[in-house]
Amino acid sequence: MNFKPSREFAIEQLDNFIEKNLVEYSKLRNFDFGPDRRSNISCLSPYINHGVVNESEIINKSLKKFSFIKNEKFIQEVLWRVYWKGWMELRPKVWSDFLNDLNEIKLKYKNNENYLNAINGKTNIDCFNHWVDELKNYNYLHNHTRMWFASIWIFTLELPWQLGAEFFMKHLFDGDSASNTLGWRWVAGIQTKGKHYIAQEWNIKKFTNNKFDKIKLNENSLPKTDVRTYSIIDKEFNNNLFSEEKKLLVFDNNLSFETTEFTNKNFEKIFLVLNSNETRKIKLSEKVLNFKKFLTHDQDKRLKQKSINCEIINIEELKNINEDIYALYPSVGENLDYINSINLKNIKFLYRKIDKYSWKFCNKGFFNFKNYIPKIVQEFI
Repeated sequence: MNFKPSREFAIEQLDNFIEKNLVEYSKLRNFDFGPDRRSNISCLSPYINHGVVNESEIINKSLKKFSFIKNEKFIQEVLWRVYWKGWMELRPKVWSDFLNDLNEIKLKYKNNENYLNAINGKTNIDCFNHWVDELKNYNYLHNHTRMWFASIWIFTLELPWQLGAEFFMKHLFDGDSASNTLGWRWVAGIQTKGKHYIAQEWNIKKFTNNKFDKIKLNENSLPKTDVRTYSIIDKEFNNNLFSEEKKLLVFDNNLSFETTEFTNKNFEKIFLVLNSNETRKIKLSEKVLNFKKFLTHDQDKRLKQKSINCEIINIEELKNINEDIYALYPSVGENLDYINSINLKNIKFLYRKIDKYSWKFCNKGFFNFKNYIPKIVQEFI
């Protein structure tokens, strides 16, 4: 399993998966055959997360190969991230509460032996230790394995879900503030109140082809509880009237500007913004930071090949902006947090059409959102 930090490689990965393996996706997607046998899944999430490829082009290419009915499960999985982001946009306090909770919990667990054993892969659960090593070595885990991992972390090792979510964010190439945070909340049983996910020995054995045995887990835990509730905020996702000859900010979630609906606008200059650990609340591993950096340089290279005036800057340089400027919306997370922390008032966000359209269906659970997927596909594909 290799994640080369380039759009060219991502497109090759997409085309190869659609041509050779999409046909078996629904049947085989839940199996984790190991990092050297990932043909049953697309492995595109690190590129989708950074906007190197986008949901519309993925779905469009898949529909050229198979009908919507045959593609439905794959399309649903592609749009999960759109849903999670929309859900978080309507309830941004979930993210800020997570970060505040994390700060307190980290102090409490700083020298906790159980926690240290978990993050170093030294528990008495072999499969969990294996996945810790895999995560650190490959910066990726199969989605089913992430569910097992989170469940074991919360219910067998009895560690706070917030520490697990931070551990994933630190090491995953596709770590995303919405998908990661809300996924861990769902496993714990506080995203959908009272509904948690319990990893079971038989399930792990079946979907890893009996790679592990003697898996001693707590399979009888009750869901975690959180008395906090989150109301939907009143927020409009409208693009401002466009004035040409303005500068544009692009963050690490939109690193394929040439595929956006804004390419026909005449921007004076595009700034590609890097966010280092100095300005992050969750400190990322060096490998993840480098992956983001190399993807940003790949975008810089492609823009310059099209004679587009662009420059890579550090996020701290945003403090020096004293003019009106546009930005491709970075979504709830570390980049938006920094913008808010410096009180950057003269920034005008540009929202993707697919987000503007889809996020209005994110006021409830995914099963409700799923009902609108054919409508979303018809609108944008």
